[in-house]
Amino acid sequence: MTGPCTGWTLGEWQRAYLGGAITPTALRDYVARLPIQDPAWITVADGARLAAQFAELEDRLATDGRGLLPLYGIPFAVKDNIDVAGWPTTAACPEFHYIAHATAPVVARLQAAGAILIGKTNMDQFATGLSGTRSPYGLVPNALNPAYISGGSSSGSASVVARGFVPFALGTDTAGSGRVPAGFNNIVGLKPTRGWWSTRGVVPACRTLDCVSVFALTVADAAEISAIVAGPDPDDPYSREDPQRTAPRPCDPMTLAIPDVLEFFGDRHAARAFAATVEALRTLGAHIETIDFAPFRALADLLYQGPWVAERIAPLASFLKQQPAALHSAVRTALAGAINFSACDAFAGEHERARLSTLVAKTLRGFDALLVPTAPTIYTIADMAGDPQGRNTRLGFYTNFVNLADQCALAVPGVFREDGLAAGVTFIAPAWHDQALTVLGQALERELAAPLGATGRRFLRPPQARPTLSRSVSLAVVGAHMRGLSLNGALTQRHAVFCECTRTAPCYRLYAPPGAPVRPCLVREALGASIEVEIWDIPLGSFGALVAEIPAPLAIGTVALADGRSVKGFIAEAFAVQGLTDVTAWGGWRAYLENRGATDP
Repeated sequence: MTGPCTGWTLGEWQRAYLGGAITPTALRDYVARLPIQDPAWITVADGARLAAQFAELEDRLATDGRGLLPLYGIPFAVKDNIDVAGWPTTAACPEFHYIAHATAPVVARLQAAGAILIGKTNMDQFATGLSGTRSPYGLVPNALNPAYISGGSSSGSASVVARGFVPFALGTDTAGSGRVPAGFNNIVGLKPTRGWWSTRGVVPACRTLDCVSVFALTVADAAEISAIVAGPDPDDPYSREDPQRTAPRPCDPMTLAIPDVLEFFGDRHAARAFAATVEALRTLGAHIETIDFAPFRALADLLYQGPWVAERIAPLASFLKQQPAALHSAVRTALAGAINFSACDAFAGEHERARLSTLVAKTLRGFDALLVPTAPTIYTIADMAGDPQGRNTRLGFYTNFVNLADQCALAVPGVFREDGLAAGVTFIAPAWHDQALTVLGQALERELAAPLGATGRRFLRPPQARPTLSRSVSLAVVGAHMRGLSLNGALTQRHAVFCECTRTAPCYRLYAPPGAPVRPCLVREALGASIEVEIWDIPLGSFGALVAEIPAPLAIGTVALADGRSVKGFIAEAFAVQGLTDVTAWGGWRAYLENRGATDP
């Protein structure tokens, strides 16, 4: 399906609503044209579900204003093992079907930000598989070449993003389900630090390892969604807070590890594509060294050869006892050994996981990230049917160890294969280094300027000199330096990369100057509020030049964020705002411009 909004990024959706190019009615018409028989979907929103969401959204708009609705009207999809109140959840098993009574917090936070859920997506049954071929609702083909697999288990979510039906979709990731489909469909797949996003309301695969993930067309979009949904959930026992409270910064120069022995199972196209991506990163200034990959492989083997396979059937024990025939044949085979593990085996497995995780951490000490192919190879649908277990195991060669080792990961498009298929790569780092991965992913994205999924559109690199991977400063911007506004070029021309959209601590007020309202004043005051800001990473060497351009009464100071972090940012002293208009009530500069009918000069 194609249409005027097919393949739009988050920023394009936001600008289209602000400019009146799209309306709720137009979105309803767009959803009505979705191919509901497409195997990527299990449930597509009907008119009543869409109308109810927009009615609630309009009530919110009337009371809160656009400033608290950064995703106003933007469509998204969720994997069908994530609960949404009033919607069916199947986990790709018709016999397991139930109507959810509550909405998973990750979905609720997106809807609270204004996003509109338009469908629930197909998946490998019970999130067990990396191929996208293990569903009674139909297999999901590759978005670039339908003869090939899409990857799983979050196959449907990756497919609808890659084809541009939605700008982002939620998946889950236990063994690579949020990364392998991204790699095969030429999109971004963010697997956050385990526990940073709530997993309450998700049908468990391995509950101690599960993560909710997001697919998007760009790294910036994935980071923006992460900023909205991340945060502790007091009702999720596996939720946790960042103990560092500040984002780890990349080294200078950026130092990446790659496996000493790379395995592609004879796929020369995959090998050449990965080598080309490595060279692109070297061109950007990255220092790349090989490391012993043996402990990573040993840790990965524990996932299906150790007691964690028993954890997969633990929440389904009662259901499987009553309806054993409901399992897809390939899933049944994968879980067949679960009953052979004892409690003693579980403790022995955990002890081995801890030992190997320590080795992994020591191996990566001194590196910003590990760089691997997202998957070592790709198979046709016909080939996958010939050996579903063996080939599925191969697909997890570079993914299965990540959650066991308590790491975060970002899958991004790499150099295309010579046969025209996508060949994604993944950056992997210790827990809570998510923002450092964003910097890496955006630098590679800009260098390659690759196509956006299978939409036929390309990532538009700003017309500037090649960026480099160097030490950077996190900068909070609050006015015309934000994306799409008039001074944003002062950042992009200096190779700054967007990291996230977030809010300040509730101790600031925002003031608008007279005349052309380009540079608002952010002032720290006791009776303040939380103000929308964007966080950008700007190379240290360019930071001084930016500061030199800042006119009085603005200055660079320290800005406290709502999540406890402190970053550099544009501020003003209290004396400078006397006589200016207090626009704090709008919650942010974009909302103020929109509600007063102003445009950014």
